[in-house]
Amino acid sequence: MTLTGSKVVLDDATLDSFRVGLRGELLTTDAADYDDARAVWNAMIDKRPALIVRCRGAADVISAVNFAREHGLLLSVRGGGHSVAGTALCDGGVTIDLSLMRGIRVDPVGRTARAEPGLTWKELDHETLAFGLATTGGTVSSTGIAGLTLGGGLGWQMARHGLTCDNLLSADIITADGRLLTASPSQHEDLFWAVRGGGGNFGIVTSFEYQLYPMESTIAGGMVLYPMEQARDVLRFYRGYSQNAPDDLTAFAGLLTTPDGHNVSAIIAAWFGPPDQAAQQLEPLRKFGVPLADLIGQIPYGQLQTMFDAAAPPGLRRYWKSGYFPELPEDLIDTILKHAATKTSPYSLILFFHIHGKAARMALDGTAFGARTTQWDFEIIPQWQLAVEDRQHIEWARGFWKEVEPFTKGVYVNLLGTDDGPTRVRAAYGRNYDRLVSIKSKYDPRNLFRVNNNISPSVEGPNQGMHPAAQRPGGG
Repeated sequence: MTLTGSKVVLDDATLDSFRVGLRGELLTTDAADYDDARAVWNAMIDKRPALIVRCRGAADVISAVNFAREHGLLLSVRGGGHSVAGTALCDGGVTIDLSLMRGIRVDPVGRTARAEPGLTWKELDHETLAFGLATTGGTVSSTGIAGLTLGGGLGWQMARHGLTCDNLLSADIITADGRLLTASPSQHEDLFWAVRGGGGNFGIVTSFEYQLYPMESTIAGGMVLYPMEQARDVLRFYRGYSQNAPDDLTAFAGLLTTPDGHNVSAIIAAWFGPPDQAAQQLEPLRKFGVPLADLIGQIPYGQLQTMFDAAAPPGLRRYWKSGYFPELPEDLIDTILKHAATKTSPYSLILFFHIHGKAARMALDGTAFGARTTQWDFEIIPQWQLAVEDRQHIEWARGFWKEVEPFTKGVYVNLLGTDDGPTRVRAAYGRNYDRLVSIKSKYDPRNLFRVNNNISPSVEGPNQGMHPAAQRPGGG
């Protein structure tokens, strides 16, 4: 077979030899389940890998990495398939699909978990909560653990216990030369530093070891909804409420449309501290304004972890713009509300995730994730159903972003979109970027792992025979 858009030709004997060496599956474009295997969370993404390698274990991953490298093929890596920019897939190359690797072992005595990269946060939570334990996870339960961890990991417990990557104890990682290394505080320390926020630039992690913490069976939390007419006052209140929050309190906010078609403003809060202090901490929120609904109560932690799921279902087309707000001044709030009023789809979301506490106190150079300050992660997320509507929704987001971008400082690398380039990647890492380039140059000097929010090595090797898209950072 000839790979689309390249000069690489793979004969049947080569593919058969590769296939028989796998415990998993090798799918070509004519396979019956090919289209299902290339479907991802963002329906905007319609990429067609020439080969999809559905790995069953580390040996399969090593074989696939070696095969792609030796044949000069473009390579992408899929964990949960939740990438905003669709970097789980590539056109015309090889996609290493980890979604069948879903093993997990919880050590309730040591309070750790070892998990494979195909797991979602809902699946990991299911196993750890059986022992009354949890760690910082994503805010949408279908998010894969791999991508979230490698990019940093914002979540409900980040103020109390740090980001997901702060709770990574070790990682088994397959590098571009096909070696399986363990990265930890005592082994390959530079690689361990880099994978805690540096994304998938340095290899493919086949096992994550997490620190776990005791978690009550229920916590106090939930959502308070207000009419959109109160949104300015709601955001002003939220600004002060979140700024003054202790580590045990997390508060997010959003402008959205309810299932029955009402535009609303919302504050979503959770208290992780002593139960007898919950009422005092949540009372200011429950007494503010004239809400449409006060849904705060005692809820299972697992339910909190799924609270955003209904607002971000699979199958919708999506575009994303995001950045950090160090402050929420009045003119910024005015600008946000102006654009919220012109929202082009009822599925679209405008979200604020407050970063504070332990996540903001870590040393700037303690991990690759360097955005260690109290701030709000801000997200503009148009979502819609029909491809013919792409332009209007994307233009709404771009116009919105153009006016709020001057208020931002940096960006969360996991939320970079399809048209964010190298300048935005650099902005995600700040002063940590040059160190990441050095580590990339050591472990992946030819940039085999490039279909991601790419950190290019300082000096790349020859690219003869590679897919044209593989010859530029972020290609595919």
